[in-house]
Amino acid sequence: MAVASKKIPAPDLVEIRTALLSVSDKSGIVEFASALAARGVRLLSTGGTHKALAEAGLQVTDVSAITGFPEIMDGRVKTLHPKVHGGLLAIRDDEDHQAAMREHGIDGIDLAVINLYPFEDVRAAGGDYPTTVENIDIGGPAMIRAAAKNHAYVAVATDPEDYGAITEALEAGNGTLPYALRQQLAARAYARTAAYDAAISGWFAEALAIENPRHLTLGGTLRQEMRYGENPHQAAAFYVTGDKRPGVANAVQHQGKQLSYNNINDTDAAFELVAEFSPEISPACAIIKHANPCGVARADTLLEAYRRALACDNQSAFGGIVALNQTLDGQTASEIVKLFTEVIIAPEADEEARAIIAAKKNLRLLTTGGLPDPRARGLNFKTVAGGFLVQGRDTAMIDEIELKVVTERAPNERELEDLKMAFAIAKHVKSNAIVYVRDGQTAGIGAGQMSRIDSARIAALKAEDAAKAAGWPEPMTRGSAVASEAFFPFADGLLSAVAAGATAVIQPGGSIRDQEVIDAANANGVAMVFTGTRTFRH
Repeated sequence: MAVASKKIPAPDLVEIRTALLSVSDKSGIVEFASALAARGVRLLSTGGTHKALAEAGLQVTDVSAITGFPEIMDGRVKTLHPKVHGGLLAIRDDEDHQAAMREHGIDGIDLAVINLYPFEDVRAAGGDYPTTVENIDIGGPAMIRAAAKNHAYVAVATDPEDYGAITEALEAGNGTLPYALRQQLAARAYARTAAYDAAISGWFAEALAIENPRHLTLGGTLRQEMRYGENPHQAAAFYVTGDKRPGVANAVQHQGKQLSYNNINDTDAAFELVAEFSPEISPACAIIKHANPCGVARADTLLEAYRRALACDNQSAFGGIVALNQTLDGQTASEIVKLFTEVIIAPEADEEARAIIAAKKNLRLLTTGGLPDPRARGLNFKTVAGGFLVQGRDTAMIDEIELKVVTERAPNERELEDLKMAFAIAKHVKSNAIVYVRDGQTAGIGAGQMSRIDSARIAALKAEDAAKAAGWPEPMTRGSAVASEAFFPFADGLLSAVAAGATAVIQPGGSIRDQEVIDAANANGVAMVFTGTRTFRH
């Protein structure tokens, strides 16, 4: 049942006389507390925060002196007390609340400066079960929610980034804070506790292997407000979840203008694709445009991998994203900057490479410190009207799939390696997807068509265009291996690939017309293997 409102209007200005400070992240807390003390604000604090403020020479009262009750149970119980929550929740203009405060000796708290135990950091660091549970904050969220609910009279700060705005407002308001700011701080506070609880519930779901929890919440922290989204008329922002997976969210940007919505989306797609290829086996490069690969290649050197990836479709690569699976070196950087490129992302970049790229002020260079693990579990989200769809990250790895030869001829060793590479790439191509690979290099890519045969034809046309541009005697689809990320529903798609010159095919199988497709492969001397695993992608 809803609780009736007291209908007491919130004062526009509230004088800050008493502040409670209890923070895990102590960034800037001494400076902020000093600014408050300089205005005559009484400081209350707990535990480590009290120690830090006292050591800085500030006059600060321990909360236990207010409650008359010591911290107990290793600090689990210290602020869960009526003298704390009464001071935060009391309606200052309500006679009954004021009478209760006088009767029980409760002083008002006008500003609550609270941030929480670092649960997200402990989770990301892979803390064990007891350690992670111990870092679930109880008193902090309770105080934050109490102060935020009573924002008519109380201000709440949950992030060191709030300190500057509060200090400026106190200066402008001669020791008071306006209602509009208190509202904004309250909104941020509830968003913070919501994200915190989302992280906790998400961790429990992982730890207990609960695939579909009854309630699912996604929490994030604003990283960047954008000029626009996918199109100029769409508002957009970038939020980070705290997941430490190497990639665009955790990368260091060394130079260049702010990443756009499309830049971030494409860079993530590029880096996830190139991570399919172990840097211990060979250098690899993926070039992405509009979240689809223009070209992917492996080679003996990173420079050669880039050149081979670019050769697949150097026209579409203009203004694209380049992802590398090894440290970017000077030679490769010199080659990349010859073509207009939006972003380069790599695990690292050496000094020579950074110096070369620095001459291109609008080219963004991102380094991540490592590659994402393609096998690591995670969740993907897609919104629909009235809800959202959730699925696990596609962790299918071609080297872990048992391949079944279904034709009279088995693929030879070279064909088999190219088939595996083509299927790994097809996992990252919008469906319907067809990918031709020859000698560790994409020969043609057909993406996002409503008909699989159209994807096969487009990929072949791309290969012909690439051959003309490079002056090759024939397109690289001649003698190539071809991957389809879902089964061929008819033989026509396979025959289109054969016409392009493919000699080996990899596909999931599972069509009611599989035998028709197998017969067509046999009639053309083509080797074909089934994966039994589909990697369809919207």
